[in-house]
Amino acid sequence: MDLLSVTLSTTREAADAATVQSQLRQAVDAALTEARRAARPGQLEVRTGDFSLYPRYAPKGGISGWQGRAEVVVEGRDTQAIAQLTGRLPTLSIARVAYGLSREARERVEAEVTAQAITRFRDRAAAQTQQFGFGSYLLREVQVGAQEPPPYAAAPMRMKAAGAASDEALPVEAGKATVTSTVSGSVQMIK
Repeated sequence: MDLLSVTLSTTREAADAATVQSQLRQAVDAALTEARRAARPGQLEVRTGDFSLYPRYAPKGGISGWQGRAEVVVEGRDTQAIAQLTGRLPTLSIARVAYGLSREARERVEAEVTAQAITRFRDRAAAQTQQFGFGSYLLREVQVGAQEPPPYAAAPMRMKAAGAASDEALPVEAGKATVTSTVSGSVQMIK
């Protein structure tokens, strides 16, 4: 896996929605300012994620306050730079960490796996044609498909607890992904 995605978030509470929205915007703006300094296309990219604001209700009804949540997503191939950056965003906490394959890596591996699957299909068709006592075969129908692996999501992490070092890097380690390609079809055996 060559693509790391880290979602950082923050929550705020206040008596009115405008205050919560303002506090969330300040936290996100501060994180974006720092993250944009480290951004490099394809290697470390930054974008905003979800931004939600919702009321809290009192036990006897009515709105007792407001709560909101905002996210910033840092993703790319430079896992070390991403890990270091997450430690420098003190206004946000790590909510999710996910690994996956970049589009380029997935396409390259899919092409290799599909070529292998086609070769196996042909070899099996030829062997079974021979086992049935026929001389050759014609392909009648063929379907080729690949499945995109789901991103691997690590357990949610909360590193920015009170007292945690603000420049502590996120410990990350990529795993492996499975890329699957299937080839199916029908053949007509010929004497």
